[in-house]
Amino acid sequence: MGKIIVTGASGAFGRAAAEQLLARCAPEDLVFLTRTPEKLKPFAEAGAQVRSADFDDPATLPAAMQGGERMLLISTARVGTRVGQHRNAVEAAVATGVGHIVYTSLIAADAPGNPAIVKLDHRATEEIIEASGAAWTHLRDSQYAEAIARAMVIPALAEGRKADNCGEGKVAFVSREDCVASAVGVLTQDGHANTAYTLTGPELLSIPEALAMASEIADKPIVVEPVDDAAMFAYFDALGVPRHASDIVPDGPIPWSSDDMVTFGQAIREGYFEQATDHVAKLTGRPPRSLRDVMLQHCASWPK
Repeated sequence: MGKIIVTGASGAFGRAAAEQLLARCAPEDLVFLTRTPEKLKPFAEAGAQVRSADFDDPATLPAAMQGGERMLLISTARVGTRVGQHRNAVEAAVATGVGHIVYTSLIAADAPGNPAIVKLDHRATEEIIEASGAAWTHLRDSQYAEAIARAMVIPALAEGRKADNCGEGKVAFVSREDCVASAVGVLTQDGHANTAYTLTGPELLSIPEALAMASEIADKPIVVEPVDDAAMFAYFDALGVPRHASDIVPDGPIPWSSDDMVTFGQAIREGYFEQATDHVAKLTGRPPRSLRDVMLQHCASWPK
């Protein structure tokens, strides 16, 4: 088997994937791409190849991807410009002989009615990969359990309340750890070509149910305030969150937009996240972690 490439290997997902791959593969068969190679010095010292690559500069990519057979394309963070970045990466990978591209996508990315605007970038990237001539595997992650256990729960506990437009829509929150392990499974096994997997946790819960669980663990109240989409926009406006991806200040304090968050909540409310699959277990050989398990892991960082 040829070399395995991991893009964005200095990010949280990429670094975790790199660590798992080093535990399973010969280091000389691993290529880790990053704009900041100095951050991956320990991996280079372990024998992996760390190469500089910038998706905004296609000229850097052919040399970075040379010799690769399989590539984990981790979606970049920049909503609105990342499809172009992903296209550059896919075209360079195929031109240098990469035969299989594994992409970190989103649950229901291919559902035509899904209102979450984030799905547009993911589905556009999936279509670029499908048309590239390489074999493909789409890993369609549900909402991360860690995002609930930290980004949502910490301010909700601090304020004692949470405005929410998700209604009673259900989500099988999935640990990022399980998504990483699933990606590593696809990269190191055969039989996953031209397949989409929906990666979920074991249990369907609404946001109010998830916050009730956090309230019980912390022994602190959280009042969930159901609001409509207009009120959710007003809530984010009051926090100074930009409305649209085009309004985001590069390297500014808030790297996301409220239309992304509000339509994400709408997608949950309308049932597009209401899937629980066995795909994590199929790809990793172990059951997925529960939201409670992830909350217990992070609750030491919650407000006392």
